[in-house]
Amino acid sequence: MSAPAVGAVIVAAGASTRMRGADKLWADLDGVPLLARTILVFQECAAVGKVAVVSAVERVEDVRALCSALGLAKVETISTGGANRQESVLAGLRALSGCTLVAVHDGGRPLVTPALIERGLALARERHAALCAVPAKSTHKLVDPEGRVLSTPPREQLWEAQTPQVFRYTELLDAHIRAARAGETHTDDAALMEAAGHTVWVYEGSYRNIKVTTPEDLPLVRTLYAAGVPVS
Repeated sequence: MSAPAVGAVIVAAGASTRMRGADKLWADLDGVPLLARTILVFQECAAVGKVAVVSAVERVEDVRALCSALGLAKVETISTGGANRQESVLAGLRALSGCTLVAVHDGGRPLVTPALIERGLALARERHAALCAVPAKSTHKLVDPEGRVLSTPPREQLWEAQTPQVFRYTELLDAHIRAARAGETHTDDAALMEAAGHTVWVYEGSYRNIKVTTPEDLPLVRTLYAAGVPVS
């Protein structure tokens, strides 16, 4: 039996509002934009057959030129993102076709590896919905808008969500369409699938699978990349 067809949606349409004016996806990472490093991992992952990149409208042609220059042949479509991450993922899903499984990944996580992607695919083949995550290191508090601590969730039950998040393509697409029609907004695809009634399963990621969100993240990612530290 042949392996399921696998696609990937790389979300690269954010406004980088916490980067103090800098566009994190176009920051240099060893001679090429950070976004290119992220896409290259999916290009190198043998299990992934096609990639859809979702970009800010003003960067679509830049992404197209970048993929051409670096020979990123798996990138089949470059779509314009929506008003939020959820709308951008839906645009990417609609651009893909013929997939059984789909991995959704943040463009700002360049230290992902093929091994992390493949672990998610293996779990999704078995259980349909796989979330890359790491156990929480710190104690977390549930706090009300006035700053009052409401509760302290048991740390051993808390995991920090990462990407890739891997799902059955049709199930994720249907869940996105349902959420859009209901006017729901979710912070990631795992939460969206939970809201649609699906069970989501965790597989362990890596603390080095950092998402560049603030200016302080970029030097750390550059150091780890330069050191060749693997993300297992």
